[in-house]
Amino acid sequence: MQSFKSSFKTNKHSRSTDSPNLPLNNTDTRSPPSRFSLTRRCTRLLTGLILVCLFLFFSRFKATTVPSWLQEQELAETHKLPPLYEEYHDFERDLPQHNLSLPFPEGRDAKFFWAANHVTSSGWGNAMQELVMNAVLAHTTKRAFVFNNFTWERDALDYSTFNGKLIPSRIPLSAIISGPIIGSSFPPGDAAPRAVSREYFKKVCPNPTVIDSWDINEHLRLDNNVPALVIFKKWVEKLNDIDDPCVEIRQESFQLFEIWLFGSKRILSMWPILSKSPILNDFSWSPLVHRAYAENAHLFTPKSYRYLPSFMRPSQQPPIPTTLHDVNPILKTKETDTVAGLLALHIRRGDFAGHCSHLANWSSDWNGFNQFSVLPDKFRVPTDGSWGETTEANTQMYFKACFPTIEQIVEKVREVLVDQRRLYGSAKELKSIYVMTNGDVEWLQQLNEALSRVKRWDTIGTSRDMELSWEAKPVAQAVDMLIGQRAQVFIGNGFSSLTSNIVMLRMSGNVPPEDTRFW
Repeated sequence: MQSFKSSFKTNKHSRSTDSPNLPLNNTDTRSPPSRFSLTRRCTRLLTGLILVCLFLFFSRFKATTVPSWLQEQELAETHKLPPLYEEYHDFERDLPQHNLSLPFPEGRDAKFFWAANHVTSSGWGNAMQELVMNAVLAHTTKRAFVFNNFTWERDALDYSTFNGKLIPSRIPLSAIISGPIIGSSFPPGDAAPRAVSREYFKKVCPNPTVIDSWDINEHLRLDNNVPALVIFKKWVEKLNDIDDPCVEIRQESFQLFEIWLFGSKRILSMWPILSKSPILNDFSWSPLVHRAYAENAHLFTPKSYRYLPSFMRPSQQPPIPTTLHDVNPILKTKETDTVAGLLALHIRRGDFAGHCSHLANWSSDWNGFNQFSVLPDKFRVPTDGSWGETTEANTQMYFKACFPTIEQIVEKVREVLVDQRRLYGSAKELKSIYVMTNGDVEWLQQLNEALSRVKRWDTIGTSRDMELSWEAKPVAQAVDMLIGQRAQVFIGNGFSSLTSNIVMLRMSGNVPPEDTRFW
């Protein structure tokens, strides 16, 4: 089989009058006898048949209005295992850009960038921030970004375990996001090729040029004085100097953009590029995520707006997708408005307490995208800690920002309410709360009671209240992120990558910085 590289050299592309009289009196209304008159029994049978038909008709009509999570209840009961998203994989496999006959800059003229060393066994927050950076690098160098699944275990069969529960080992990205990262077109005039799947890349690039990230990152990755932009530019230069259309980063090497970058202000040097890139500006959540959002909107939409005509509502609902398989962005970051009156809170519980203790011991800072200078809340890293140890006072300071108590949460909500009244008066009153959390039901009930004493809220909803379809459950974090992105005011966890991705999207969408806060 002729390789993709050799095909480059040999297959180049250039670019009514019959109405009766009305009756005059009651006697004129009597009809003459008809030879087609029905017996009493036939009449009853006919009436019964009509009623059955009407029942079936309206039952069918009603079924079309049932939310998809109810329609999938039987599916979920039948499938005791998590979904494997076969239809999503098939959809990605059949993307139209997977075609060697396409004209430049795709087809046989395409160049590719595949980061085989992308992060695995990490949460979606960590995976997403790296995904965005790798896609921006590919776009900058005019190479097709090669996307892969959100991967928990690369070599597992179908399922892995997390906290004692089965989860899909791999989730196709089209179940989580849409936009240029997974193959939608770039804006008119943009000469970059569309993203392609790893499967297609492996087919057309059997012998790619393989690079170890150590070649560039060896002396830069851990140097706090080296901003992310410097590393990015060196990779742009490296890729532009390679003639081979097929480039792969060695799977066993360190990620090009690591947690040491995202966990510090070093990543902020990338904002001038990120904020202008279609990778971020045309980013959108998947149809599956948008559908789950729409079906649970009652949990976080203020009641006072719910019954207004659509044209009078201060914030429009995003369109409900008609298909679950579409890479085109449904609601681009730049077009995403906020839900008026909604306050979203990101509160981590459970095993995050141990993580917060670790952060305190090592005097860690907030994630980089949580440190934009225009954001009102700041975190001061203590300077009196030692190697792997800190004081009790410092630990308490970290826990207030990382693992706040119910009392500290209520205190922060009161502070934000005062600030909102100072900034906007009564024009932008917060009316509803949505809590993005992994907290248990008993703790959330206590939190609900405490928040209810602050003021009379229209609704207080939580992640635990969401009704999600069988396929939406494994991507529930993305649904929460869409809610946080669209909230009028968001209070996040400065040490969380999930929060920092929400902050990045809010900054890209020009949400007023004073409406993005931290514990």
